[in-house]
Amino acid sequence: MDVVDVWTARLACTLQAALRATNEHFADRLGISPRTVATWHADPEVVPRTEMQQLLDALYESAPEATRKRFVLMAAPTETSHAQTPDPQAQALRVAIAIVVRDHDVLLVCRRDNDTSGIAWQFPAGVIKPGARPETASIRETLDETGVHCAVRRKLGERLHPVTGVHCLYFLCEYLAGDAKNSDAVENVDVAWVPKSEVTRFIPTETIYPPILQALEADA
Repeated sequence: MDVVDVWTARLACTLQAALRATNEHFADRLGISPRTVATWHADPEVVPRTEMQQLLDALYESAPEATRKRFVLMAAPTETSHAQTPDPQAQALRVAIAIVVRDHDVLLVCRRDNDTSGIAWQFPAGVIKPGARPETASIRETLDETGVHCAVRRKLGERLHPVTGVHCLYFLCEYLAGDAKNSDAVENVDVAWVPKSEVTRFIPTETIYPPILQALEADA
């Protein structure tokens, strides 16, 4: 397999395995968010968008010959088994999610997605690195994605995400400073302050962690 015609999430994860890279290292090599890699592990049949196909092409083509041979061996005979065996790194992934409030508004980011709409509004979120505090991850990712400085008020709770299976920790945060802007053009389309009362117009109610809505209502 000298050339990959179409990269699927499964083949992308196979390339990650051939590189012997963690989710974070693989994401760094591609210049994307570790969150995207986690979604590939959760849904191996996804076909990444065109820009991502090009990034995967470039990484594969620049890989050492030994890595490319390892990829070919791993991709051909065992491709179907990857969908049946959960990846241990994906299962262990923890993500800190920041619900940043400013007066009557809450901060949202519009992510590029692989569903039919192509985009999805979400709260700022970031991978919790080993040994790091979840609160720090939520503050760091908010700043990196949006240019907004915030401080954690309190933890709202945690759960396994019903779609991705990722362990999510939620924090209610207070706006401190900074103009909201899209600082991650590869992953995100836009950043916006949205009225708390209208957040369900952007994110389906059934996918929002219930304590978030309770906190926004109490803080209105």
